[in-house]
Amino acid sequence: MTTLVDDHQDLRDAIRALFADFPDDYFLKIDEARAYPEAFVDALTKAGWLAALIPEEYGGSGLGLAEASVIMEEINRNGGNSGACHGQMYNMSTVLRHGSDEQKARYLPRIASGELRLQSMAVTEPTTGTDTTRIRTTAVKKSDRYVVNGQKVWISRVQHSDLMILLARTTPLSEVRKKSEGMSIFIVDLHEAIGKGLSVRPIANMVNHETNELFFDALEIPEENLIGEEGRGFKYILDGLNAERTLIAAECMGDGYWFIDRARRYAGEREVFGRPIGANQGVQFPIAEAYIELEAANLMRWEACRLFDARKPCGAQANMAKHLAAKASWEAANVCLQTHGGFGFATEYHVERKFRETRLYQVAPISTNLIFAYVAEHVLGLPKSY
Repeated sequence: MTTLVDDHQDLRDAIRALFADFPDDYFLKIDEARAYPEAFVDALTKAGWLAALIPEEYGGSGLGLAEASVIMEEINRNGGNSGACHGQMYNMSTVLRHGSDEQKARYLPRIASGELRLQSMAVTEPTTGTDTTRIRTTAVKKSDRYVVNGQKVWISRVQHSDLMILLARTTPLSEVRKKSEGMSIFIVDLHEAIGKGLSVRPIANMVNHETNELFFDALEIPEENLIGEEGRGFKYILDGLNAERTLIAAECMGDGYWFIDRARRYAGEREVFGRPIGANQGVQFPIAEAYIELEAANLMRWEACRLFDARKPCGAQANMAKHLAAKASWEAANVCLQTHGGFGFATEYHVERKFRETRLYQVAPISTNLIFAYVAEHVLGLPKSY
């Protein structure tokens, strides 16, 4: 099965070759144990795939978001779950685009080599959700350090990361001209922070996707860990979120193509009443429709990548790509499960695991309704609804 848009076959082939050592059963065992795919992430790192966006001068590949999106897509397309490692891609871009020369030299080569993992970003809070401008976590400057107090929730991969990006308020909301001002971002050394002002509580959830609640109690962060200018953190975060949403769209594409391929294969092999079930239009038409929806979503994914790599505004395209791809992958998941019938619920077919994993992206990293609100206001010019 091929897609209508495919200019990266050599890259795809290289990623697929890595999966010879990581078949479906590897990810099934990881899921059943609710474990982290350490060996798989190490293999990706060693091969340099997680350093795709890091410039060559810092030890990376110097590729664009388009190529990075292919890497994420192929991980999911071959049965894996990019959620274990995708933070390394878009979190790193915050340092790359807004960090100082000293920060880039200090962190990027070690991230590229795999010595350091930057897998976590702490933005969301339990009382604010996606209303980011009203976050309550504060970072107060005292001498040469910032003292952080507050709480974050749904923060992923903390236990498997060395560094974390943190968004906190450095100026009270009541003292800023615009509510998007007065927030700053920091690099947090997790080895220095955990147990010394930062405590971590895992959250059990539907998917084997490690996520946590964080509590900050007078955590001290050196002032040199401030990224960019104080008070401009929200702008910096938005830039990184465009990359995140585009990469998530690519992961959904990978899931969607995985589901279509499994449904197509099963429909061609499974015989009932003396013939393959795929010969029935009632079975083949939903598969065909789901594939069409995926191909359409894919076009918006590539447009978001093109604009991001050209350093042009791409908020609308990134949001629309994420929405279309998440919707298409979920429809493909339903078609695949329906095609397999009862066997779709058996773990040995791997459908139910991927079914659970792709459902997440209807909610995270941004909900469908927030995307609708963004397009309504920023593209269609309708009044702000929230």
